[in-house]
Amino acid sequence: MTVFAVGIELDGEGTHPAAWRRSSHRPDQLLTGKTVRDRVAAAENAGFTFATFDDSILPPSGDVVGRIDAVSRASYVAATTSTIGLVPVVGTTYAEPFDTSSQLATLDYSSRGRGGWLAVPVEDEAAAKAWGRAPVATESARQQEQRDSVTVVTDLWDSWEDDAVVRDYLSGRFLERDRLHYVNFEGDTFSVKGPAIVPRPPQGQLVVFGRYGEIDPRQADVVLVSGDSVEAVTQSAAKARDEGASLVVAEVDVAFDTPNLSAAQRLIELNSHGKAVDSGRLLLAADPGEAAVVLRELAGHLDGVHVHALVIDEDLPVLAKFVLPALSKAGLTRRPVPGSTLRGNLGLQRPANRFAHSS
Repeated sequence: MTVFAVGIELDGEGTHPAAWRRSSHRPDQLLTGKTVRDRVAAAENAGFTFATFDDSILPPSGDVVGRIDAVSRASYVAATTSTIGLVPVVGTTYAEPFDTSSQLATLDYSSRGRGGWLAVPVEDEAAAKAWGRAPVATESARQQEQRDSVTVVTDLWDSWEDDAVVRDYLSGRFLERDRLHYVNFEGDTFSVKGPAIVPRPPQGQLVVFGRYGEIDPRQADVVLVSGDSVEAVTQSAAKARDEGASLVVAEVDVAFDTPNLSAAQRLIELNSHGKAVDSGRLLLAADPGEAAVVLRELAGHLDGVHVHALVIDEDLPVLAKFVLPALSKAGLTRRPVPGSTLRGNLGLQRPANRFAHSS
């Protein structure tokens, strides 16, 4: 059965820079473990397939100028959740692929196979200073470093075969040395020999997400596409599939009517404190029933949606109470169950180890 995946972005207070003014907690509570834990728990209880956590080595834009590292947030809630996929953003420009591979493999172990990776290039040259690197100034150079980083990270996940760990306590033999492999990668900006320091993740390979135009669709398990209309989104999805994408998921902004204010009124009130930058994503600012109709239309062309809430604390409850149940009733979605992996919930097979044939 083909399942329509539904993910949600849980960074900050929401897509609007003034979203903190309508949050359900004091501003100083945003960067706390409790807020992260409560929001991810709410998304899991609602039946979301996965949650993403935006990140950058630079401060976020808008009124909220701080955040906790995305991998740390995902790892923190791994032990308190059981079904939702956890997908942190980790940049591919300037970051060390060996470290990225180790961090994400560890996340997959702590979440028991629910880890993912949203791989993004970094354009701001201020990030180069933070990393102590020379700027990667051109688009072609960023694309090359993106390709190289994804290649190395995924190769490192395979550098341990599944049966490399023996744990034969009586003989004192814990590893099969010939089941570990060197990556031996030489690129323009870095080289990696390997093997990894973390055994192969439970999923074999974590689910790799990437935005269309930023990643080679053949390198990603899930390609995120955007557009300011349903037609534009479906056209981008068709292009991504033609270029080799396995799964294609639409990026959608949502702002719902609430008991006290309509979506339009909420936008006006928030815009009075400073207007949001156009995200380029499809905006569903409507009654939740109307939004569900549009999402059902998208389900005929895509494999899922990744929603960005105007104000997380206001729009997540509406998604949980009205939108996801409507999609489930239509037979489009299914609630992940404990013990399932993110790959399984997306309909992806556990991949064979690319180095196994050489042993």
